[in-house]
Amino acid sequence: MTDAVRRLSETGLRPTPQRVLVYEYLLTHPTHPTADVIYRDVSEKLSTFSRTTVYNTLSALVARGLVRVVRVEDGELRYDGTLKDHGHFKCTRCGGVFDFDIPEQIPLPPGARVDSIDLYLSGICKNCLGTKLKEEF
Repeated sequence: MTDAVRRLSETGLRPTPQRVLVYEYLLTHPTHPTADVIYRDVSEKLSTFSRTTVYNTLSALVARGLVRVVRVEDGELRYDGTLKDHGHFKCTRCGGVFDFDIPEQIPLPPGARVDSIDLYLSGICKNCLGTKLKEEF
């Protein structure tokens, strides 16, 4: 039994081939893909996939707490199989979205309680910054 099958079963989701494939994709591709990217990649492996199946599967995975929705820009939903609280950095040059650890102690207003963390930063990633510097010389 794979980890994906076990986790799906533990949350009460029947581990259909489609659910397992989408979930395993997210667990092995920490690139924060959109539903369209997931559809494009998994439909190559299982020709019976439809966009609706991918959207319904993602919705079920999010509802069961197996996957997080990452909103890095208006109108752009991405999906993340990493459940540990962390931040996201989007490169404005290549469009990549990268995880980063956040400090355990974040100054909060007195008496506040944190229920979830959704930290998003944008800029230029290390790879693009290196390319940009080379192009400037």
